Amino acid sequence: MLYVFHLIDRPGSAALRLQTRPEHKACLAQLQERIAFAGPLLQDDGQTMIGSLLVIDFPGRAAAEAWLAQEPFHRSGLYASVQIHAFSNLWPQRIGFAP
Repeated sequence: MLYVFHLIDRPGSAALRLQTRPEHKACLAQLQERIAFAGPLLQDDGQTMIGSLLVIDFPGRAAAEAWLAQEPFHRSGLYASVQIHAFSNLWPQRIGFAP
């Protein structure tokens, strides 16, 4: 089942995000075959990162939560807000995805 991770950074944590980002990306690379999409949430300037949006296939909520517990951004305390939701993708993507 797909799970959406809607994760909002703590205010003033830009340096922590940049410092932890290589470890975060390595963690995501370990399950790249199960990622529907993943990327930073941005302010309207299109550059300032304020959180993360991930959609990843897991066998169930317990597995999704276990993965998040060990994820580097989460472990570092970057996120002020964490929401996890089961998701059913019913619409074919046409824009916003690399070819």
